[in-house]
Amino acid sequence: MTVNRRRLLLGGAALLAGTSATAGAAGTATAAPAGFPDYRYTRLALVKSKLRYNPTGELIFPTIRGTRDRIAGARAAYYLYYAPHDAPGGICLAYANSLDEEFTEYPGNPIISRSWPGEYSVSHVSSPHAMWNDDVKRMYLYFHGENTVTRLASSANGIDFTYEKEVLSTRLQPAGTTETSYARVFRHDLTSRGARYVMVFMLNNQSNRRDIGWGWSANARDWTFSQTPLIRHQDVGAVNVGGPHLLFRNDSVYVVYNTDIGSGGNILVTEVGRDFSLRRHLGVFHDSLSGSPDNGRSAAPSFGTYQGREYMIYEAGDRLAGNIAIARAV
Repeated sequence: MTVNRRRLLLGGAALLAGTSATAGAAGTATAAPAGFPDYRYTRLALVKSKLRYNPTGELIFPTIRGTRDRIAGARAAYYLYYAPHDAPGGICLAYANSLDEEFTEYPGNPIISRSWPGEYSVSHVSSPHAMWNDDVKRMYLYFHGENTVTRLASSANGIDFTYEKEVLSTRLQPAGTTETSYARVFRHDLTSRGARYVMVFMLNNQSNRRDIGWGWSANARDWTFSQTPLIRHQDVGAVNVGGPHLLFRNDSVYVVYNTDIGSGGNILVTEVGRDFSLRRHLGVFHDSLSGSPDNGRSAAPSFGTYQGREYMIYEAGDRLAGNIAIARAV
């Protein structure tokens, strides 16, 4: 990412703070929220040629989670969950003691496979999102398989998981919905809805144009879902949007999400506010590198902190050839 270019793109934020600005198809931003850093690519988190489990040669949808004061006897300070997408998929784990080093693959990958006896048997499982649930002192892991269903498993140690239930499916969305997947869940109070957790996810319908959906829950297990998208692809000048993640800053809530490569391949940001009533489309959050490893596409970001510095771990490159990259705030 060219830092000076992004600062130029975001330079109108102060003047346009009271207006809604929309990113164009090429990812040009006219406004952005204050307080977010620039992220610069530093290294790949994983070297695919070293992996024991790498059935399709493509890795997607990272989630980074710290283990300190959560998992006794953890293998390292950070757990990284990721997956291939194409069949057979499989939820995988790697670990490291910093966010500046190559991660070590867990030797027992995949930790969740496409078949769970007595629960499901599908073509693939993918898009792992891990959330430490302080209410129950367990790692909650959300994943899809098939693309019509999002599932939940939980674990005390972040490795050995117990299947919990289906939490989202196309039948819980309007007729004609074809995909409900790539979900992430965050602790956030929505008092008016009696909720303590929020889910954001990708949805698709028969138009084959992907939007961002959302839902809310009191316990991160049982969910109510909006019947209208949180972010519509056409509102940000894209053919498809996906890979959503919530960020909390300025006493507000923001959604960062990626566009398809034909619509710029960048990560955009929309402010939704603490009660999710705003729709302030603020443009480019992260400008993808034209060269390696992004090759014009950054997607599905996850965020962590190491030694007081902010990091973004993201999916870099074409979906069918991608890898997991690390970028550091500058």
